[in-house]
Amino acid sequence: MKRIYIEAKTLEEAYEQAEIELKATRDQIDFKVEEEKKLFSKSYKVTATLLPNYPMKGLEYLKKILESLGIKAIVEMRKKQNKEIRYVITSEENPILIGKGGKTLEAIQTLVRCVVNNDLDEASQYQVAVDCGGYKENRLKHLEILATKTAKDVAQSQVEARLEPMNSFERRIVHAKLAEWRDVYTESEGEGKDRHIVIKPRKRKTKIQDQETVEEI
Repeated sequence: MKRIYIEAKTLEEAYEQAEIELKATRDQIDFKVEEEKKLFSKSYKVTATLLPNYPMKGLEYLKKILESLGIKAIVEMRKKQNKEIRYVITSEENPILIGKGGKTLEAIQTLVRCVVNNDLDEASQYQVAVDCGGYKENRLKHLEILATKTAKDVAQSQVEARLEPMNSFERRIVHAKLAEWRDVYTESEGEGKDRHIVIKPRKRKTKIQDQETVEEI
């Protein structure tokens, strides 16, 4: 890791100098500050260390995976402000990279996520997604349609419905889609590969209960 030492009259001056010399933004630099008091003034001694570029580590690792598989591809990295990183693969070998039910793509995503977040504590970790040929975007739309349709059936029939086993990313999509529904709610059940979502009806008040409530008021 690149590290520099700076002495300045103010911390702001030290930070600005570090940004210039390390060619990085402030959030990409780790600062250690020592205050030095003199007779009529004070100064600051600052150690500025350039932090690893974790998203770039993920990008380079993903490229190595593709090279080891002998697959020619273009990989685009998209970063968002809320620590989301999305790696998008464009290749002529999409079926191989996606795998049956998206399992190969999910395995690749897990490996890349581990590389990106390996040295970070839980609060600092990135949300990592790897997509190929728009598979996950299409899958997301499919899951939202499935969740909505099933929720309507459950609300009408008052009979709970179990969806197919899904990974944690897919389950979050369904939970989020139905979070504000008044007639149904969702729960995850099962363990490991069998973990799935159950959409359950909320209990309806009977007319007698509604009448009693009004009379009590």
